[in-house]
Amino acid sequence: MTNSETAAPETGPTDPKPASAFTQARRQDVMVDFDDATDFAAARQGLVAELQGGRITREERMVWDVARYDFLRTDEPAPDTVHPGLWRQGQLNSIHGLFEITDGVWQARGYDLSNVTFLATDSGWLVIDPLTTEDTARACLQLANDTLGARPVVAVIYTHSHIDHFGGVLGVTTQAAVDAGEVRIIAPEGFMEEAVSENGTAGPIMIRRAHYQFGPFLPPGPQGHVDCGLGQTIPIGQGGLIAPTEIVSETGTELDIDGIRVVFQNTPDAEAPAEMNFFFPQKRLLCMAENCTHTLHNLYPIRGAQTRDALAWSKYINEALLLWGDDTDIMFASHHWPRFGNDDVRAFLSLQRDVYRWMHDQTLRLANHGFTPDEISEALDMPDSFSGQSHVQGYYGTVSHGVRSVYNRYLGWYDGNPSHLHPLPPTQRANRYVALMGGADAVVAGAQAAFDDGDYRWVVELCNHVVFDDPTNQTARNLSADAMEQLGYQAESSTWRNAYLTGAFELRHGSLKLGKAPLGSTVGAMSGEQLIELMGVRFNPARFRGAATMIWTLTDVGPGGTSETHLVGVANSAIHQRQDPPGDVVSAAEATVSLGRAALLHLIQTPEDFDSYVDNGQVVIDVGDTAVVKEYLAALDSFQTQPIIEPRAE
Repeated sequence: MTNSETAAPETGPTDPKPASAFTQARRQDVMVDFDDATDFAAARQGLVAELQGGRITREERMVWDVARYDFLRTDEPAPDTVHPGLWRQGQLNSIHGLFEITDGVWQARGYDLSNVTFLATDSGWLVIDPLTTEDTARACLQLANDTLGARPVVAVIYTHSHIDHFGGVLGVTTQAAVDAGEVRIIAPEGFMEEAVSENGTAGPIMIRRAHYQFGPFLPPGPQGHVDCGLGQTIPIGQGGLIAPTEIVSETGTELDIDGIRVVFQNTPDAEAPAEMNFFFPQKRLLCMAENCTHTLHNLYPIRGAQTRDALAWSKYINEALLLWGDDTDIMFASHHWPRFGNDDVRAFLSLQRDVYRWMHDQTLRLANHGFTPDEISEALDMPDSFSGQSHVQGYYGTVSHGVRSVYNRYLGWYDGNPSHLHPLPPTQRANRYVALMGGADAVVAGAQAAFDDGDYRWVVELCNHVVFDDPTNQTARNLSADAMEQLGYQAESSTWRNAYLTGAFELRHGSLKLGKAPLGSTVGAMSGEQLIELMGVRFNPARFRGAATMIWTLTDVGPGGTSETHLVGVANSAIHQRQDPPGDVVSAAEATVSLGRAALLHLIQTPEDFDSYVDNGQVVIDVGDTAVVKEYLAALDSFQTQPIIEPRAE
């Protein structure tokens, strides 16, 4: 095969390209011979209604539209630009509607990344996992009420601390109803701390990286966005959070939720730092939260998060099998479709249990032989015992990244080689590599030769050096984009595909300029301590006097909207805090300031409005020096959305 036969097709430099001959050949080697009859039948079983029009809007702005993925609703085989397994997963995730799982239990699927489940209680609805946004949750509740008869929501269960399982709570209930005792909110131990910390202190960079993981700006289609593995895509809408009224802290806890018995299993540090499975004895029905879904899950999402414990994860699944395996007829989860029949449930749980244990044990076996994460991830392939079942394939997580996550959990990011102990930062490294290799033209020529040979991973690595050496080199950007695009077409994992195609888009068109990073949807539920911590990660000591002591009274952040008083001290280029400081500490402070949550959040983002907030009474300096408070707020950094695929903006 000549270079002219394998080179990138003749299209415009910013246009998506077709699959190359190498990608087409690789696709032919992929066998997808899974349990189609079982999966597609289970995904369609119990359909009772669909959302009319399939479109959810907020003030005429599109939040969700099932029609955008009509290209998947076909009997045609996967196109050359999509991995056949991922295409099949997208087809399954495109099945949407309200489904009856068993008597008195329904699930809305296909209107958000996640599922929402409705159980008819003695006097209303028990809602499990109210989706990502108010709008999708409200639409699904309306669908259930219109189809099954209107019922009030009397309880909500959050299975875990990821936003796609609680963010839509304001679409199914209100803070006032919860405060009045009309609605119970039940969550696992550690839920609030984890939900807020994940979306708060590291929120700005996590949101930016999520653009690559989920690909929300990619146009849906065979050369663009196909799926997110766990579900079709993420909705574009408003999220929120209501704090739980009840916490489940121990496995074996049993609650009566308006006539329904529920037995809980706490599973911290599995799929989420705070998570729980639970069983409905009266219905022989098991909810596995997101601990078991129809994909190999990730042990570390590329958006960034705490590394998950593969060993604990496997053990929790085994514990669920031992607790309820013999008594379960139907199993459902927070994503995808249920499993029906005791034999099928047990087989499903057993394989899910074993795949996480296999990744854990085999990674550590090879690590103890001295292999590095790069070597293990390249060498370790799934054994044949997993190859016949789709639900352990890498549509979301991958073995490659699972291996790295296990290694990192035990041994950290450092592979033990001193040459990697103190590496140069990316731009300096790129400058020196490009110079050593004879300049940008020579590197690009070598990358083009690699592209012509179908060696796309090497193309990306070479061109990355050129782009970080000179981000204006459009020849290198376009060549890297072409290679990333082919890697995206070849990827089984939705997250890899989305990351590669988003990278290709930004290399061709320029990094997205989204302005100031938002604070995130969970700030409205942060405790006073967490709000102080939010300021701490933004504090730039270079813009502040050496030391100070302030008293901050946050007037509406305590239980029931009560006030809290916090010492905020600055010393040694860091802040420290203390709630309810003693009187002598308060009297010695340089300033005492009172303000509410909304005012604080506004001033964190817009400190230049401080004087006007003082003038209109939203900020009150009770005692001391107004200047120190103003200077402190002005020393908080404002985070801008930063490039990823090229050097960050200075």
